Amino acid sequence: MRTLSRYYFIRLLFLLFVIAPTILRAQETVISGKVTDASTGDGIPFVNVVFKGTSIGMTTDFDGKYKIKTSKPTDSLIASYIGYKNRAKAIKKGITQSINFQLLEETTKLQEVVVKAGENPAFPILRGVIKNKGRNDKRKLNAYEYETYSKMEIDADNISDKLRQKKVMKKIAQVLDSLDRMAGEDGKPILPLFISESVSKFYYRDNPRLKKEYILKSKVNGVGVEDATFITQLLGSSLQDYNFYMNWLNFGKKELVSPIADGWRLYYDYELLDSAFKGKDFCYRLDFFPKSAQMLAFKGTMWITKEDFAIKQIDATMGNQANINFIEKIKIQQEYEKVEGDAWLPVRSRVLIDVGELTKNSAGLLAKFYVSNKNFIVNQPKKPSFYDRAVVVAEGANLEEDDKTWDSLRHEPLSETEKNVYHMIDTIQSIPIVKSYVDIVKLIINGYYKTGKIWVGPYLGAIAWNTHEGIRLQAGFKTNIKFSRTWQYGAQLAYGFHDTRFKYSAFAKKILSREQWTTLSFRVRSDLGRLGLDDDYLGEFPLFVFASRWGRFDRSAYYTEYRLTFDRELFKGFQQKVVLRQYDFNPTYDFGYYTNPSDITNSPIASSLKTTEVFFESRYARDQIFLQSDMERIGLESRRWPVFTVRYTHGFKSALGDFEYDKVRLNVYKRVKMGALGNGYLNLTGENVFSNLPYPLLGVHLGNQSRVYAPITFNLMNFGEFVSDHYVSFQYRQNFEGLFVNRLPLIQKLRWRILATTNIIVGGMRNANKSLISSTTRLGVPTEYVGQMVPTNPYIEMGYGVENIFRFLRVDFVHRLSYLNSPNSRNFGVFVSIQIQL
Repeated sequence: MRTLSRYYFIRLLFLLFVIAPTILRAQETVISGKVTDASTGDGIPFVNVVFKGTSIGMTTDFDGKYKIKTSKPTDSLIASYIGYKNRAKAIKKGITQSINFQLLEETTKLQEVVVKAGENPAFPILRGVIKNKGRNDKRKLNAYEYETYSKMEIDADNISDKLRQKKVMKKIAQVLDSLDRMAGEDGKPILPLFISESVSKFYYRDNPRLKKEYILKSKVNGVGVEDATFITQLLGSSLQDYNFYMNWLNFGKKELVSPIADGWRLYYDYELLDSAFKGKDFCYRLDFFPKSAQMLAFKGTMWITKEDFAIKQIDATMGNQANINFIEKIKIQQEYEKVEGDAWLPVRSRVLIDVGELTKNSAGLLAKFYVSNKNFIVNQPKKPSFYDRAVVVAEGANLEEDDKTWDSLRHEPLSETEKNVYHMIDTIQSIPIVKSYVDIVKLIINGYYKTGKIWVGPYLGAIAWNTHEGIRLQAGFKTNIKFSRTWQYGAQLAYGFHDTRFKYSAFAKKILSREQWTTLSFRVRSDLGRLGLDDDYLGEFPLFVFASRWGRFDRSAYYTEYRLTFDRELFKGFQQKVVLRQYDFNPTYDFGYYTNPSDITNSPIASSLKTTEVFFESRYARDQIFLQSDMERIGLESRRWPVFTVRYTHGFKSALGDFEYDKVRLNVYKRVKMGALGNGYLNLTGENVFSNLPYPLLGVHLGNQSRVYAPITFNLMNFGEFVSDHYVSFQYRQNFEGLFVNRLPLIQKLRWRILATTNIIVGGMRNANKSLISSTTRLGVPTEYVGQMVPTNPYIEMGYGVENIFRFLRVDFVHRLSYLNSPNSRNFGVFVSIQIQL
């Protein structure tokens, strides 16, 4: 019996030994899922997911996904990450299950970093990062290229209860099943407005530093979107390139300091929290925090490789405490891989921009970008001419393709939510009231009302009042790309009820080439204008042009102009313009000049003049990116290099011109990036008139008698007050952003920003040109104030101001420091302007 019992006992032990692992596996708890932002629905990388009461945990991958398992007893799973509120969820033991988390953003103050005695353990790692930046930065490569897939989505979020009661929102709610499902079961409701996808080839070369994006395929669907080509260019992956190896990252005109900037200790605090393998690379986890909440600096997490001290992954967020207008949050996530040549290039990037509500009863906006790169080729530069156009859209890129074609083009498939976005946008666009709201928004932004093939407007100049015309009414139109892809026509008609005269303008433009932008245009105008007001330099300041139509017209003239313009981009960055112009000038004030100044006693006095001239204008803006929109070409601001413009003018004496003359003018414009000090803007102009001419044909310096500030004017100078035949002007403004006010307890909440301005002219008028001015007509002022600016006494005005008042308003206080005794001069002025900036 004992032998038999021993036999069964051994057999039982053997069975337990064989089946125990199976039993244990059956009791193992396996959980997978995704952690997303409750406001946006996007995955959050680096989130700590831990079984409660255990040390078993992991971090989510770049997409926010995780898979974790345990055989230990536990009843819940906890997700936590810097900048978000911790979240716990109950689990079922011993089974495989799926649990998703939606985390809410933490709105408390920045985390306090406690540094114990001795050196912060994060610092040696950061010194290694700084030392190896040049070796790891992709800019070290002679060239690189890759295939890129980009995706963008824009949604309305923070939809208030009051906004939901609006008629337009009720109409939308009637045709959509649910707004809540877009961001997950616990997420905030969002309403999709726009989605786009594109597949491109991106090219970069160094020395000279050039880049090009060739967009092969594009798919655009959005509420109110008509010009898919322009949207495709604007949203290309090349314009969403953020490189943390640079000290400062450009965001609009803002400069955001990188957490691995050379002066990292001035801007950030750091914590070393973990180390682990990320793929095949052993990495350190560093969390970083800005030293001041108002600084343009990030908080977040980065994983640094042990071997190369390179960024493997980074998640950087800038919150709403930073001094950036309209922006609640900027989040940049990147994942890097090492390529041939030892540089690290981003293989996947996400950028989230959360735009806040303008009012309590409006909605905010979410802009979400995703970029995936693959098939890298390095150190095989192409010829510089290959990069002549920075953004090129392939012929047929916007043609509609079936789902199978796009499935083959995408680097990874669309999520079910993204597929649903396309359907929801199509539904929203079909609602009549939505179409009406879209038309109103377009009218406000463009200044024109679009009706079929015609744009009616602009509405900003529809009505004005001044002392010469009285009430002035104006109406106009121009054709759009639906009328013709190569021809554009437009006209305006105005009438003054006091001078009882019609004014008009009309133009025709032919686009000869879009590849190498070339246009030929003709314009005719007959109107009333102020002395010295040159429309060629005021296109970017429509509010000032509008304001100059109002008020007192002391020095004005009726003019008629015929202009033929040929404009061509000869090579990348170099634009050549040739203009033939005929111009008649008939002043409304007491004006005259001697036609024979050598015999003043017997010389006839002329009170009007006419000119025929040709001018050649060359403009060079190295690396400037241009986008083509409808019938126009839009230049983005050149960030690194100054813009040079030189004009040579020759006047012909003929039946249509009273004078023969020559002029040369040179202009240099440069934005000066100063990091924490903000941005400086330099505008330097010099001109020389080589011939003797009546003063309206000389350099009439642009004054400003309105209350609207314009950076290209001399704001305390009257129109036509100073005239020179040779001069140099220096205009500079410094926007300090929040440098001086971010630390002031009360002011920092208002987010005001300080600025300073300086305008200087050094110039004068030769005696030969002074002698032309009739002694009986001197602009209505004594002789000594007509062109009497001399190099030893330059015109100077300096100012200071506050911008970002209510996020739109700017107030400038300007002091005039020279020529203080000129008749009717203003020695101090307060100016306002409206500006929309970050």
